[in-house]
Amino acid sequence: MIRIDHVGSTDGTNGANGANGTHAVANGTSSNRPLGVLIIGAGIGGLTAAIALRKQGHDVQIFEQSAFSRETGAAIHLAPNTNGILRRLGIFAEEFGANPMEKMTEYTATGEITRTIDLREPNKEWQHAWLLAHRIELHNKLKTAATNPKESGSVQLITSSKVVNIDPVSATVALEDGTKIKGDLVIGADGVHSVARTVVAGDGYKPFGSGKSAFRFLVPRQLALEDPVTKPFAETQGNLLIWYGNDRRVVMYPTSDNSILNFVCIHPEAETSDDSGEGWDQTSNLEKLLQVYASFDPALLQLLKKADPLNIKIWTLLDMKVIPNWTKERLTLLGDAAHPFLPHQGQGAGVAIEDAATLAVVLPPGTKSEEVAERLSLYEEIRKERADKIQQFSRLAGADLDSQDKKDMYGFTNYNFGHDEWDNSSQRFREWQWKKIPNAYWRMPIAFGPMPGPRQTNMGLVRSGLESTFTTASIKFKTSRTMLQNLFPPGRRGWRFKSPGTVAYASFSQTTLNKMEWLGGSGYKHIGLYVHGVEYEKKDGSVVSGSYLPILFESLTDPIVSGREELGMPKLYTSVDVYRRSNSYRMRTGWEGALWGDFLLEGLTEVDPSTQTGSISGDVDAGILAYKYIPKAGRENKGVAAEEHVVWDPFDEATTTPRPQKTYIASRASFKIDPLDWEQLPTLYHVISRLAELPVYEIMGAKVVEGVGVPDVSTARPIE
Repeated sequence: MIRIDHVGSTDGTNGANGANGTHAVANGTSSNRPLGVLIIGAGIGGLTAAIALRKQGHDVQIFEQSAFSRETGAAIHLAPNTNGILRRLGIFAEEFGANPMEKMTEYTATGEITRTIDLREPNKEWQHAWLLAHRIELHNKLKTAATNPKESGSVQLITSSKVVNIDPVSATVALEDGTKIKGDLVIGADGVHSVARTVVAGDGYKPFGSGKSAFRFLVPRQLALEDPVTKPFAETQGNLLIWYGNDRRVVMYPTSDNSILNFVCIHPEAETSDDSGEGWDQTSNLEKLLQVYASFDPALLQLLKKADPLNIKIWTLLDMKVIPNWTKERLTLLGDAAHPFLPHQGQGAGVAIEDAATLAVVLPPGTKSEEVAERLSLYEEIRKERADKIQQFSRLAGADLDSQDKKDMYGFTNYNFGHDEWDNSSQRFREWQWKKIPNAYWRMPIAFGPMPGPRQTNMGLVRSGLESTFTTASIKFKTSRTMLQNLFPPGRRGWRFKSPGTVAYASFSQTTLNKMEWLGGSGYKHIGLYVHGVEYEKKDGSVVSGSYLPILFESLTDPIVSGREELGMPKLYTSVDVYRRSNSYRMRTGWEGALWGDFLLEGLTEVDPSTQTGSISGDVDAGILAYKYIPKAGRENKGVAAEEHVVWDPFDEATTTPRPQKTYIASRASFKIDPLDWEQLPTLYHVISRLAELPVYEIMGAKVVEGVGVPDVSTARPIE
């Protein structure tokens, strides 16, 4: 009977090395439940993915077709781009014998040194060390970390379990024994002969021989040091040596705390075709090795002879054409399943580890099952270009010496090493999330994403001002129309007063706001000059009437910045101190202790709010007219606008209607503006001195209004 079980434990249990048919407890239906992740293959890439995804809280099952009874492997490069991810996941290769890569020496086939590079200083430009590790030790450490019962999420590592088919739509894997296991996603980390790849890309993408094979084996470093002929090759720690023939080469470097020398001997496949195979563990012999490199330096041959004949392995170096896609529905590929690499840069395992990092980043805690297919497509979008490029670099790096292919080894190294996939994927994921925000608002600094503000959260959600509170104190006065009109935007057409008379009316209106959602429940104060009875004639001849706002002072940076950039309001900073007493209301304004304004309402008497009319401008107006001007950057652009236009905010379109709760009428009101001087008001004197010039012919009225409901001014817009 075939069972279909759903992966995803909610009890945090672990079942490492469980038998076939041992499955995690089924998940609940909560959208916040962990994802059930099925990983095919427990190699370096698969185990790294398991570790990373468990750290995101997900439940993981790993299906490994082998029994891990005879693990094989040699050394492995943990380049800076790889080592950084492992360290982020808590894997410190130095703890299991990885040693630094400190030097590189290149020889001709006959033993002449062509280049020596001391890498100790150059390697300091990478934020993580370049290490040389033993593959088996790394694999064991990854396996231990992946199955650690103390980590978050759950895990089952199920060995001797061969996956024979995958349903990418339902994220179900079928095992050879007929068992079916369903998850939320499937990761094909099943190597160069991937079953998952066939499901994703079809049968047209099979690995093929690259024309090269490689011997690989390990030699105790002490054996080389004891022989005077071979001692020079082994006496420098962390030294990678390469002997180049035209169509073959020998690569040697130390690992395991510089105690073991790792050899990779790459040569034409035809010369060992009878012995080589497509796996890592095809046995060869010493005689064949020495025959292939018979023309090389005798000292090198002396070194090769120290290999244990029983431990010399040979494998065919496989390549594969680039597949068009890695992902199908809820199934995706990782590592060699997606991009089998030739070994010439030592980046195969590293790029698989990078793949694992990206998967963890795009599947954070809280990812819903229905989001999986889209997230896997994003994973492919982030990773594929880089993996394909490094795959091609590896082909070029392994070309014969007489090849006409151009290769830039320094460029390859900089591209490979100068990258942190966790950081890169995190930023790509952020940008992807930002693009999905339907009403995101961008303003400086844009490096940190959409900006929260009075009108929206950083995720574009509209804020509510229904429960915000306001207290507005206004003093309306009669003054000179001919002086007020000098505060219109200079040299800009269309501005005028409704009345041809030389007297006009304006108000100083000060508002204290509180319980503002966007300020965490706090508030701020502002005070502005509102010029009543102004008209603006648009280019089409139509006329808009309202109060003109030449200046609005505010006591907090956040609304000043958002109001200038989002709305185009003419905002500047000033301090605003309010003194509320039983029968009076006083406002004092200043800058860094220099007081320039004193506004006083006295004899306050409460009246029925329903008997009063007016707005934040201090009068009955249809809306507010303002002028937005943003200068163009650059010394040569002084006086040039990047953006300028008339702003119109109609009150009848306000998102929230203010609801007055109490209204107080003042029997007396006055104000005094002292321009001081440039020394005392170094950023405001040019403004305050103009306000101080306004004559006060008569105080027309003054009042204080307290209420609930604050419009967000989102209706402010270019007038044409």
